Amino acid sequence: MPSAISNTSPLLYLHRIGSLGLLPRLFDEVWTVRAVANELIEGERRGYDVPRLSDYAWLRQEDPKALPSEWLVLDLGPGEIAAMSLALENPGRVIILDDGLARRVAQAAGLTVWGTLKVLLEAKSQGMIEKITPLVDRLQTSGMWLSADVRRRILALAGEM
Repeated sequence: MPSAISNTSPLLYLHRIGSLGLLPRLFDEVWTVRAVANELIEGERRGYDVPRLSDYAWLRQEDPKALPSEWLVLDLGPGEIAAMSLALENPGRVIILDDGLARRVAQAAGLTVWGTLKVLLEAKSQGMIEKITPLVDRLQTSGMWLSADVRRRILALAGEM
């Protein structure tokens, strides 16, 4: 199994749909960065439904040694920059990101990129879940915006059209 580094939104959305436990089943190790932990702590402080990282013994916090300065001028959050930087330093790991710009930057940097929807597709393909349609529905009601086209393509890939 591969190992992964997650940004904030995949942890948040998988938590909100009750599927955060898929990550340790799909990956040998799952890391995140302090900036992501800080974003989640701030979300909790503001009253949002966020995962408490300390509740997940399988989730390890690591920080990158350096941040590429050219990424600092992009419209990326601190969690995205730190998670992608850590992935650059650990190129065998999958980086889990949902933001479109972050995904394009990570792919341009040669990183293997998954999103929350890819996690669900992989879990289904490995027999961990039977259907992703109800989970995609819950993602949308939990705040994840999906275009009708992306929803159609994901459900088609899952064989659920």
